[in-house]
Parts: sequence; structure tokens; C-alpha cells
Amino acid sequence: MSALCDPPGAASPPRPPLSAQELSQEVKAFLSGLDPVQGTPLSPPAHARCALRLLRCLPPARHAALQHLRGLFDEQVCSHLLQREGNAPAPKASPGAEVLQEARRALAELVAANPRAWAPGVAAWASELMGQLSSKYAGRPGVPPAASLNELLQLWMSCPATRALLDIYSQCLAAMVGSCPDACVDALLDTSVQHSPHFDWVVAHVGSSFPGTIISRVLSCGLKDFCAHGGGEAVAAGTAGDKRVPKIASVVGILGHLASRHAGSIKQELLRMFHESLGSSREHHKATVPFLLQLALMSPTLLATVSPELVDSLKPPVLNQLHQHFSTVPRDELEGVVGVVVHLLCHTSAGALRTLRFLLATAAPASVITAPGPALHEGVREACERLLQLLLLHLQKLVHGRGSASLAECPARPVPFLEALRPHVRELCLDTLRLERKRCLWQHQLLALLAVHSAPHGAAEALFFLLALARTPEELALAPQLHAGLRAVLPDPLPAAVAAAVAQIHAGRLPEPQLAQLLRNLALLLQHRDGDGDTGEPALGAALARHLPDLAQLLLHPRAEVAEAACRLLAACPLPRALPPAHLLPAVRAAVRRFFAGLWLGDAAALAPGVRLLARLSAVSPAAAKAVLAQLVEGALGGRNAELFGGTAEPPGHEAAPVPPAVSLLDTNQRFTAGLNTSGGVWSVFHAGVIGRGLKPVADGGQRSPEELSRNTQTFLSLVLRCCRGSGPAIGAEAAKAVAAALVEAVCPEAAGAELAWPPEELARATVERDLRILRRFRQHPLLFPLLRLVAGGHPALCYCSVLLRGLLASLVAHWDACRASSTVASPWHLRASCALVALLAEGSLLPPVLGNMHELFPELAPFEVHLLLLSVWGYLRENSPLPQKFTFQPELGVFRRDFGRDGDVGKHLAVLHSVLHRNIHRLGLLAGRFYP
Repeated sequence: MSALCDPPGAASPPRPPLSAQELSQEVKAFLSGLDPVQGTPLSPPAHARCALRLLRCLPPARHAALQHLRGLFDEQVCSHLLQREGNAPAPKASPGAEVLQEARRALAELVAANPRAWAPGVAAWASELMGQLSSKYAGRPGVPPAASLNELLQLWMSCPATRALLDIYSQCLAAMVGSCPDACVDALLDTSVQHSPHFDWVVAHVGSSFPGTIISRVLSCGLKDFCAHGGGEAVAAGTAGDKRVPKIASVVGILGHLASRHAGSIKQELLRMFHESLGSSREHHKATVPFLLQLALMSPTLLATVSPELVDSLKPPVLNQLHQHFSTVPRDELEGVVGVVVHLLCHTSAGALRTLRFLLATAAPASVITAPGPALHEGVREACERLLQLLLLHLQKLVHGRGSASLAECPARPVPFLEALRPHVRELCLDTLRLERKRCLWQHQLLALLAVHSAPHGAAEALFFLLALARTPEELALAPQLHAGLRAVLPDPLPAAVAAAVAQIHAGRLPEPQLAQLLRNLALLLQHRDGDGDTGEPALGAALARHLPDLAQLLLHPRAEVAEAACRLLAACPLPRALPPAHLLPAVRAAVRRFFAGLWLGDAAALAPGVRLLARLSAVSPAAAKAVLAQLVEGALGGRNAELFGGTAEPPGHEAAPVPPAVSLLDTNQRFTAGLNTSGGVWSVFHAGVIGRGLKPVADGGQRSPEELSRNTQTFLSLVLRCCRGSGPAIGAEAAKAVAAALVEAVCPEAAGAELAWPPEELARATVERDLRILRRFRQHPLLFPLLRLVAGGHPALCYCSVLLRGLLASLVAHWDACRASSTVASPWHLRASCALVALLAEGSLLPPVLGNMHELFPELAPFEVHLLLLSVWGYLRENSPLPQKFTFQPELGVFRRDFGRDGDVGKHLAVLHSVLHRNIHRLGLLAGRFYP
């Protein structure tokens, strides 16, 4: 009889032989719950054993027997939880526990004997019972919450009843793995739909034990249910799908549990399903892509797992198949699918940059030359282009629709796609700067959205990289365009971008070529002028002006390219009207060094920014002008820069000079005199070298052409004159005074601040050594006379050079007194110096015009006659000292003038001049009229 009740094709498991009468008694006892012999009620263990006997011997009673066994498992679970709550020690094996083990062994034997007949039903019973028990006891005090999956799994695995049920289900699934496990998996899915999340511990354990089977079968069963419930329409409508397609939520839950340990298997199975569905006309294959989209919508974890590899697999053949696959889909449904894809792209962060580059390369290839292989269908390009446009539109809605977050509000919700692109701003800027047709517009728009999304730092970072990486004017134009768009929705990000650039420079993160390019780009933006003549980007100039000390340090950069670019930038940057000395002086020193570096290069284009920068620095304030002039004079007369103007460079400093021989200057001086050398004394000794070692080495003045020397001198004097004039046409008296003070400091530092009054001739003998040093400096630096002429133009500034004029005149008087040549032409330099000295004394209004013209006679006179004439000049200056008080300011002319009529009769100082004229009347008669007042 039992053979008739077995499923078709199934063999009955071996069972103990029972007669028909015994079987009838077992049925009566099971139904009535009474002992058929004694008539007493059966105990629960006895009743359960009766059900097990019927399960073995009477297959039609299997459902009733399994239903009865539910109570046994429920009772054991309740007992286990009560024991845990009371912290009681584990009791000895109870009759119920023994029957529980008997039931587990009996079901295992039945499944092993006939898997196809018993495994599906037993698996469904075991999974459903575990789901019911998990939900029933979920609220007990000792049961962890469903979110604590590990603790929940530990609890139920320690319970013998639920552990036995889990073993029974696992045996059923293992028995059906090789043939058809769908029924077992369907049962798991159905229970998961009803009892999730309390049932998740079962799914996690089973999935970890059978990952390959569970993943593939769960997806297969989910796809079948998806097709049966018309899930494709739900995806097209953009709905969640969990109500219309019940099992899909369970599929998502199961795969989500397995993703932590079996992400590779899940990814491989999802990709297999995707590629297998392409090119197939079967109904469930047509629904595969919508099914996968629905899974991605419901599980960001699955989307992050598969999206990078999916993008890499989308080669032209696959894209053509995908285009053909959707070519028959209705337009409304297709638009819905595209909307879902756009939504997924916006909410995915894994491989965002890779996905973006794939879409850009597919929609607008960089090259018309395609790789070998199948050509990409034109419809694919159009689809990717539309997808990109919709993606940018959706991102714009998400970014600008977030609202402004304040301290009292919650922060705006981030957009995952843009969040993933934040570390790749530099790569995005590089891609944008390639200016590749449509791609540049899309990338620029995306860059603006990313800057707004991650403001304020993101906007500053994007602007910085565009400024630093642009190499052509066309590329550089992208930065102002981005700034104009950002300024409309954000506070001006330009100061933050400049601060970020300065921070990058200080940190040394920019290679030198890129640093130079950044500085050149900033200078170009500042130099740009619109149609009205206004300078472009005034906000940029204001932002750069705040970092003047930091940018000025770049003028001293060892690489000439960087220093020149920094000079161009500062020359175009608007300078603040009030600069503290701590900021002004380092900038002036660096600019002066940059100017002389340009002179050494000999390139007018490289020199122009330095000239412009120094002129602008001098116009900031009178203090700035004095600092610029002092640094220029000091730089021109010191070090190797003197060679640029035909001068002799000073000996190098001790750090650059070769190691001197072991010679004591004290010992050397004591060989010649009994005491030490006293500076300024009449017994001073001047050494031309060291005994035993020869003369002092002659400094090499360099081999430069007269044209180059003249050009350098004119450039330098033009700059000094420009700094002296300021905003007016004439040389400012204060600026000329600053040049005079700098000259005295550079030529004779110990005489700085000396008396301006002209001493008697006898007192000049005490300053012989100092006067000779002044003469030597004038011989070494031809630039001194032009500088003195420039000072002479700013009356009465030449008075402050009185000590230099006095020392030079005293040395020249001594030279002509000792000269025994027949003509002054024998001493060409002294002749030129004498003529230049008298001329600039007249130009500076320190001599009256009659005496100031005598230098015209010097080339025609004998040395003793020049000596007499210079003595008359000395006498005039001694009686009429060059003091600034002798000059009066004339407001109508805006200059200082000196009235020589107030100085008394000048005739007595002309007697020598007239005598010389009479003696040489045959040669100088034509000039005599110029020397009579």
C-alpha cells in the first residue's frame, strides 16, 4: 500500500515490517493521541515517535507527521531560550531532546534514500519552520536584534532544535545540488520573503556553505519570479519592485549577506548572466538586463561589486549586441531603463572615473582612427551621448537641489558619483584641457558641478589645477569660464584657489616647469585687457596681492625660468598702497636681484618685467622708493654686478674666495712700522701685495663690448630715473637725496653722515687715505659719475654727496700737483674725472656758471694750470659750502633754485682763471667770453 502512495518513480526507503493491523493502530494512536492498548494519553515524546513511524512507513501521512513534529521543535526552542534567560546549567538529555535527534536521523535517512522524493518537501518544511521559529521568538529578551547577524547566528546555532533543522535543510540541498536544486532554493527564497530579516541568519549560513550553488540558483529563481510578475515594467516605471516582485528583496538580502566573503563569485555570476542574455531571443534572457538593473537599484553593494568589471567588458562587440538587444524594446520602456541607468550612475561610487571615461570615449572618440575589430554602431554613440547629457542634467538637479547647509541644518546629502570623483580633480582637469570636441564641454560642465558639490575646497582645487596645467591661451581660457560660473552660485572661490596655489608652492609639490607655467598663466590673466581697457580678473589681482611676500620669494628661485615667471607675475599684479616694511624690503631686495640677473642675461624681453616691477614698487610709497633706489645703487656698485657697467668687481667674499695663505696682517704691518696702522694718519702704509708672494691679483673686469656697457648703463640709469620721478616729470628731491645717501654709503661707508660744510685745505691732509679710497672707487666704477649727474638734477640733493665730491677733488688736486707731464692728455682718466667733477658741480648749482664752465679748458692746459684752477674751485666751495639751506623752492616751477648773488663777489675766485686765459690767449681766445660775468 505504501508503494502506491510514493511519488512516481520513487523507491520506498527501507522500513521495519509492520502488519496492516499494526499500521492501523499507529494511525489511530497518532490521530487520537491515546495509547491503543491502555487507552491513556500519549506523552509528547511517544506521540512524536508515533509520527516518526508513520513518516517511515506511511508516505501519505508525511505532511501530517511533519506538521506534528513542528510542535516538538517549537517546544525544544522555547525550553532552550528559557534556560538561557534563567542562566541555569544545561540539563541532562531529556526525552524530547532524544526524540529530536531521532527525528533528525529519520529525516536524514529518508532524504539519503530517495532525494528526489523527499528533499524538496523536507527542505521546504525545514526552512519554513526555521522562519516561523525565528520570527516567533525574535522579541524575547535573550534574542539579539536582527541587525546583529553574528550574534543571532551564534544563538540559533547553539540551540539543538534549530541546529538540527539547519542540518536537515543543508542535507536536502546537498543531495539535490547535482540534479535540480531549484526547489530547495525556492523554498529558501519564499521563507526569506515572509520572515526577513529574522531569517537572514539561515540564509547567511546556507550561503556560506554552498556559495556557488546558492548564488547561481538564487539569481536564477529570482529571475524566474521577476519574469513571472512582469518585473520589466516595474523597472521601466522606476519603482522599487519589491511589492510587485516579492522574491527580489530576498535575492538582494541573500546576495548582500554573501557579498562580504564571496564578492568574486557574485560578480562572476552577474557578469555571466549579463553576457549570456545578449544575443538571445528567449524570454527570460530579455528580462535579464532589467532584472540586473533592479538588483542594482535595491542593493548599492551589488552595484559597487559589479560596475567596474562591467564597464571594462563593454567592448564594441558587446555594445553592438546590447544595442541590438534593446532595439525592439518599446520607446517608453526604453526611456525608463535609461532613467534607471542614469539614477544608478549618480548613486554609484565604485569606478566612477573609469565609467565617466568610458562614456566620453564612446560618445565622442578622441580619434577617428578605430582599433582593429568590429566597428561601433552609430546608435551606440548616440545612446552614450544622450546618456551623458541626462547624467549631467540629473547631477545638476542633485547638486543645486540640495539646499544650502548652515550650522543649524543638517549637511547636504552627498552625491556618490561626484564624491568618488573628488580625489581625481587633477585627472579631470587634464582631460578637460585636451579640448577634444564635445568632450571638453561635457567635462567642463562636470568639473563645475564637482566644484559646487565639494565647495569650498573643491572649487579652489579645480581652479588651481586649471591654472597650473594650462599650456596655451585656449586652455587657459577655461579657468575664467569656470570661475564665472562658480561665482554665480558660490562665494568667490578665487582667493581660496590662490591660497591653495601658494600652499602647493610652499610645500614643494609642484615640479619646477609646472610652477613656472602656473606663474606665467596667472600673469597672462592679469595682463589681459578687455575692450574698455580695464585689466582682466581684478579679483585675481587682489587675491595675489595678499600673498606678495610669498610670491616675492620666488624671484630668488635658483631656476631662471621660475624666477622670470614670478617677475612677470609680480610686474602685472596690483600692489597694495600700504605695505609693511617686513613685506616691502624682502620684495625689493628680490626684485633688484632679479633685475641684475636680467642684465646678466642680456635679453631685453627678460629684463622688461624686472624694470616694470621695480618702477611699480617705487611708486607704492616714498619709503618704498627710497628702499628701491638704495638697493639698486648698492647692487650696481657691489659684487660682480660692477662688471655690467665697465667697473671692476670687488674681490669675492670669504665664502667664495680660495683659501688664503697663512699670512698675518699684523706681522706684515709691524715689519714696516713700529706701531699699528692708524687709519687717517699721515704715516699710513699702503701695500700692493705681500712680500714673498707678489702683487695683489688684479681683478678681472670681464671682456664686454662698449655697446653692451653703454646699453647696460642706460638701462640702469633709466630705471633709477624712473624710480626718482615717481608720478611727476621732474626728479623728486627726496628720491635724489635717497640716491645720494646710497652713493655715500656704497663708496665710503665710514663717511656717511659727515658734515656737509667744506673744510679748509689744511684739514684735508688728515683725510688722505679716505680720499684715495674714494678716488679708487671712482676709477673702479665708471657708473658713479652718471649717478652723480642724476643726483645733481634733483636740487639740492648733490649737497649730500659733499664728502665724495670733497675726497675726489682733493685727490685730483694732489694728482695734478704731482704731475710732471707737459699736457693733461698724459693722464686721460684724471682729465675726464676733473672735467666731469666740475661739470656736475655746476649742474648741481654748487658752482656759479662762470666757474662751472672751466672744465672746457682742461684739455688745452698744462697739469699745473689745472691744479691752479681746481684750487680756485676748492676755495670757492670752502667759502660757499654746499648746503641745502642755500636753495629756495620756487612753487611756480616746482623746483629748488640757488641765487648765487647772495654768495658775495665771485670775482676773486676768477683771477686764476683769467690769468690762465691770458697766458693761453692764442689758443683759448675764442672761449674767453664765457668766463667774464
